Formats: sequence, structure tokens, C-alpha cells
Amino acid sequence: MAVDLKKIKTEERNIKTMNIDKLEIKEIVTLINEEDKLVALAVEQAKDQISSLVEQVVKCFENDGRLIYMGAGTSGRVGIIDAVECRPTFGVDDEMVQCLMAGGINAFVKAVEGAEDNCELAINDLKSINFSKNDCLIGIAASGRTPYVVSGCKYAKSIGAVTGCIVTSPNSILEETVDYPIVAVTGAEVITGSTRMKSGTAQKMICNIISTTAMIKMGKVYQNLMIDVQPTNEKLVSRAIRIISDATGVNGDVAAVKLKKFKGVKKTIFAILSGIEDQEEVTRILNNHKGHIRKALKEVGIND
Repeated sequence: MAVDLKKIKTEERNIKTMNIDKLEIKEIVTLINEEDKLVALAVEQAKDQISSLVEQVVKCFENDGRLIYMGAGTSGRVGIIDAVECRPTFGVDDEMVQCLMAGGINAFVKAVEGAEDNCELAINDLKSINFSKNDCLIGIAASGRTPYVVSGCKYAKSIGAVTGCIVTSPNSILEETVDYPIVAVTGAEVITGSTRMKSGTAQKMICNIISTTAMIKMGKVYQNLMIDVQPTNEKLVSRAIRIISDATGVNGDVAAVKLKKFKGVKKTIFAILSGIEDQEEVTRILNNHKGHIRKALKEVGIND
């Protein structure tokens, strides 16, 4: 059955850009930039919805569940970018945050025709990663009607998992399907129907907020520092030393020595701030508080 594009907000024509093909380069750039300024405002309108979904993601993580994004086309690529960046930023396992994309990982760089309309494929993809009721599924779709995404969310909901969505067009079937919808209405695109633009930008912003906020609540951030970053190359070793110095006030040489001893940015920061030199004791206390430095410090009488 043909899709009625007239009912999809992101498919409307933008009256402000009707003659964009007549403009000079600087005028086009300015016009696109003006439209992009509206994206953050659309996301702001959805912040209560975002907060509600993040609460569920945190609960999911606390119960050893995973965050799974699901999308097609631009939406799928946005989810993949957010998922793959969680490991280097927060030091988490690749399993913790994932994205399933219609057509598989190869569709990230080359379109797989018809994959987004395949409802059974979504269910098979979820089963292939052993998706369970302990996980959280967030469907990403500009229109809120992508069959692959809707099918996946219906399946997830049927087995008792928490479901959410990120859509940029109101009154969609996906919004009605999930438990925690996020609707950021970005309006007509600069180029009609090109949802890689404002819609995609809004989706990326929201994914950033969801994963970052959840990781903060899971103790992956101290102050505003990435304390679970893994120093796997020279740049990251330097970053790790600087993070330790910024968090504790010690100089770089001391930070480097302590990092070598405690073998981890978080452990090193806690050891310095608590004054505990025993490696096993540092690990034990942090484990007692699931890696939350501030909670661990309270155990040893330091209210940071």
C-alpha cells in the first residue's frame, strides 16, 4: 500500500526554501544554518519525554540489561554512531549499547533496498542478539512509520521489554506503539523529505543525551570527566593522565605513576582522593558501589 506522504510532517515542503536553487552559495549556507537553529528548540520541547525514557534506560542498565537502538537509513546510521562511540567514551562493553539497522551493518555505507519494509527481519535481528525483557529497545524513525522499526518495537513490547522511540513527525504509529515516545517535531526539511538534515540532527542530539545521561548515572563520569576511558594509545594515555590530574590536583608525573600502579583511571582517582594505597581495597570499595566514585568516597568518610 502506498504511503501517504502528505500526513508526514517531515515530508512537507518548506516555504522558506522554495527558491533555494536560485541562491548564491553563502545564501544557501545561511538558509540551512537558520533552519538548523530550530533543531535544538524542537529537542527542548521533548526534554520531559527524553528524561522519562532515560530513567528506564538507567533501570535497564542497573539490571544488567542493554540499550538497543533500531532504525533504517539515516535513522539507523545515527543509532550506530551513538552505539559504537559508547565504548571508547565510557569504557563499556560493545554489547551494552547496540544498534540494529535494516539490512545489517553493510547498510551503514550502502543502501539495502526493501530492508526497511521487512517486518520479519526486525524480529529475526532481535532474536539474533538474544534480545530479552531485561533490555530496552529504542526505535528511531523520522516518520514514525518504518515497518522494520515498528515491527521490532511491537515484538519487544510483546515479550515485556521497555520500548521507546525517537521520531520527528507527530501522531505516528511508532509513537502510539511504544511505552516511552520522544517526539521532536523538526518540521519541513530544507530539501523536501531529506530527513538526513534537521531530523537526523535532532535524532543525533537525542541519542547523545540518552546515552550520555544514562552513563553519567551509571558512574561512568566523575565531575565532567570520562573516568572509564581506556588508555589504549599514546593520545589516550595522555588524556588519562590529564583526567587524573584534573580530578585530584596532582601533577602529571604523580598521575602517571599512580595510573601505572592502579591500572585504571577510575581506580587511580579514587585511590588518590581516598588515600588508600592497597589495590585490592580500592577495587573492593569501588565494586561495592558499582563504580560510583562519589558513593565510594562516602564509604571512607569523604563527602566530595
